[in-house]
Amino acid sequence: MALSELRVSELLAALREPTPAPASGAAAALTGAFAASLVELAGHFANDGAAVARAHALSTRLTQLADEDAAAYTAFMQTRSDEARRRTVEVPEEIAESADEVERLAARLGAQLKSSVAGDAEAAEELARAAARVARRLAELNA
Repeated sequence: MALSELRVSELLAALREPTPAPASGAAAALTGAFAASLVELAGHFANDGAAVARAHALSTRLTQLADEDAAAYTAFMQTRSDEARRRTVEVPEEIAESADEVERLAARLGAQLKSSVAGDAEAAEELARAAARVARRLAELNA
């Protein structure tokens, strides 16, 4: 079952299971997706349709990357192949790149907003920054 199809309590249970995946890569991707959803919210209040659309696309992709990360790490643990190892690096790198874009969008929108929604943009910026940092570290560790 895809991580995006789980209820929050089920997702948290899956993360705490003593299994190789899902783990921090999936958590980083989903953190980035949460950040992107907050950017989407901020974009609505800023009347920035392009930012809304891009944030939605990033949230969708980051959610997919959570499943891809879990699959990549599971495959590596099963096969220990070079190809599987490569995917354990590539997926977190894409998570980091996507989260970086979320962070930039959040910063841009946050500067435009004067309402309480500016706090949501700031939260998105911090969450995206953390997601990118964790994903980069995972890519380093998996290399």
